[in-house]
Amino acid sequence: MFCPKCGTADQVPETYCRQCGIFLPDIDKPMKKAVPAEEHLKINSFFSLATAIVSISLAIALYSIFLGQPGTHWIIYLVAGFLTAMTAWQVQVFIRTRMLKKQIAKMRPVQDSKEASEVIAKATNTAPLLNEPDMEHFVPASVVEHTTRQLSPELTKSK
Repeated sequence: MFCPKCGTADQVPETYCRQCGIFLPDIDKPMKKAVPAEEHLKINSFFSLATAIVSISLAIALYSIFLGQPGTHWIIYLVAGFLTAMTAWQVQVFIRTRMLKKQIAKMRPVQDSKEASEVIAKATNTAPLLNEPDMEHFVPASVVEHTTRQLSPELTKSK
């Protein structure tokens, strides 16, 4: 394998170049399948709900066992309060995840053919409003033209 940056030969994939230090990925290795956002939200919702149920169950158990018992250490009440707060937090995370899932569903492309044809019809009706391109006087933009203005002068180190 050759380094794509410096061109040094006989490199081992999944390591760093011996010459320039850039990471050399294994291009023959298959890429992992991307997991859609809905799947992440589904898993997040499940774990939030499960954590809320376990937390409130433990808080109820602590309160029912130790509430009013003489000699109960204050840390028991602190832990039960913490578990109650954790339940409230996980419930709000669950609700916000559901709201986010609805927003993502709205942003997805239109799947219905009737709605898709309406969107296309609206897009084609705007064509007369656009100006025709002037291909006779077309000048391609230079990469350097728009980037050199943002460069700052290089400062020299004084000895």
